[in-house]
Amino acid sequence: MNRTFALPKPPFRRTPSERRSTTRPIAPPPVTVGPIPAREWSAEWDGGWVAGSWAEPSWTEASWTEQSGAASPLDSASPPLQIPLTVYGITEPTPGPRWKALFDATWPAYRAWYLSEGESARPDLATATAALARFMPELVPTYRRLVELAGGDDVAARMLTLWNAPAFLPACSQAVLTHPEPLLCRNYDYSPELWERTVYTSAFTGRRVIGTGDCLWGLLDGMNDAGLAVSLTFGGRPGSGPGFAIPLVVRYLLEVAGNAGEARELLHGLPVAMSYNLTVVDATGEAFTAFVAPGQPAEFSAAPVATNHHGLIPEYPEQARSLHSVPRLDALTELVDRRPDADELAAAFGTDPLYNRAYSKAFGTLYTALYRPAEGVVEYRWPDLTWRRGFDDQDQTRTVVLAGH
Repeated sequence: MNRTFALPKPPFRRTPSERRSTTRPIAPPPVTVGPIPAREWSAEWDGGWVAGSWAEPSWTEASWTEQSGAASPLDSASPPLQIPLTVYGITEPTPGPRWKALFDATWPAYRAWYLSEGESARPDLATATAALARFMPELVPTYRRLVELAGGDDVAARMLTLWNAPAFLPACSQAVLTHPEPLLCRNYDYSPELWERTVYTSAFTGRRVIGTGDCLWGLLDGMNDAGLAVSLTFGGRPGSGPGFAIPLVVRYLLEVAGNAGEARELLHGLPVAMSYNLTVVDATGEAFTAFVAPGQPAEFSAAPVATNHHGLIPEYPEQARSLHSVPRLDALTELVDRRPDADELAAAFGTDPLYNRAYSKAFGTLYTALYRPAEGVVEYRWPDLTWRRGFDDQDQTRTVVLAGH
């Protein structure tokens, strides 16, 4: 079995109020404004982020098509799933009580994920920290602070390097526009139960960064105060190798690079554990898409769009077909060619074939993020809600309801 396709992320469990129901709540989503004590964050997370028992994953390469399914209209024979989720907006310049609350609540699940193949399958602490110090030295002081907050736990210290972590492969779609203003828009497609649900604003290295949290300090997408925005999609090539989990790569680019050119330079020689597409744009409108994969140099193109394969013709057509990667790429290409404005761009990400609803098969759109580097804001969009977050916004939460099957 190719275990690249057999390692989903931690099986988080939601509270009963967040589990799937068949009716949409009547009341509007609650909004919390202003600083929230860390103990309240911890109480909410402790109730909603509990590690379930770890079962042998069922995502084998052979069954990928069946497991992923198509992003088709809802089955009229059964009521659509209604999935309420609380998303946490956290503003904490350096790791402190907010991060500690997140760690305490999620660590049992992350630990189960990290050790899912056995402890010996993961690198020892000396090897993992040496890799971080060699390739991402700018992140070492923050890493040490995280380990301190984690109580010096050896497994946590190894996991937080994100060196040779277990593999995972979310689907996704992303596109950039450069005129009249630079924009980066993306859909994140994955399982609702495996989403960290944090929007983290920080200044770990002195540069302010905002983005969608993952793996405790990595990012699925984000933007820094210099106007650089980065987003990832799975690149479609099976297999894994020595390297960093991609969320930490996104974090690293945003912490260190101030523009697209600097981001491109940082990707040279940076080992990445799986294949991904990284789409990048900066405040001047310079943009590129990089294909990164273990054991090979990063490949760069001027393509303003990316889904879940490399280039125009998929290397692995069956897998691309199971993820509808080519139709989504074609739709993005046509969309960008029309030169839509920001609202038209984001709205298109909320329609077929870009918007996916197969949540029960880990192939549902969890959010649309529209990064606006010139304004320094990101807009998270769902069918019934738009949430703007900037570098100066305080802690907030939003409750959203995903509808799918």
